Amino acid sequence: MQFIRTDIEDVVIIEPTVHGDSRGYFVETFRADKLEEFLGYKINFCQDNESKSSKGVLRGLHYQLHPAAQTKLVRVIQGRVLDVAVDIRKNSPTFGQHVAVELSSENKKQLLVPRGFAHGFVVLEDDTIFAYKVDNYYSPENDRGIAFDDASLNIDWILNHDELKLSPKDTKQPKLSETNDLFEYGVDYYNV
Repeated sequence: MQFIRTDIEDVVIIEPTVHGDSRGYFVETFRADKLEEFLGYKINFCQDNESKSSKGVLRGLHYQLHPAAQTKLVRVIQGRVLDVAVDIRKNSPTFGQHVAVELSSENKKQLLVPRGFAHGFVVLEDDTIFAYKVDNYYSPENDRGIAFDDASLNIDWILNHDELKLSPKDTKQPKLSETNDLFEYGVDYYNV
């Protein structure tokens, strides 16, 4: 299992080791001890989520406010997505910047999206199954979002706008500059 820091240091790509032969393959998809050793802090995942989507479905950009803020460990079981994490920590040197990584059943990559980031993905193949762990339970009253098409974020979602399928909720999210529901850079949201 290899851990790779991205251009935004707190967002981490995880590349598991795949052991394959003529029978198929085996892969460890999660090791708390190795992840925590790499990060230098504990993460207590408490909920697993899974979605199945057709090509063009865009979910995001979502996050939850403190005290229900979530770290997400995301992966694709079947199909392919472009996964995006946006830094929404005020005063961060990378505020408003994003990391975009293709996750697929073929490459087996995962993305760790820490607290303080908005998260979203667009589905690039039909029948894509997306799975993720979170370290805090879903909290409707703390649920927030940022507009996926906020021009200031400069996210290339790969697909044309007319190919995208969004929930009513995701068509009404505010731009980053229009919300005060953000995080503060330098605050340890794991121990507040």
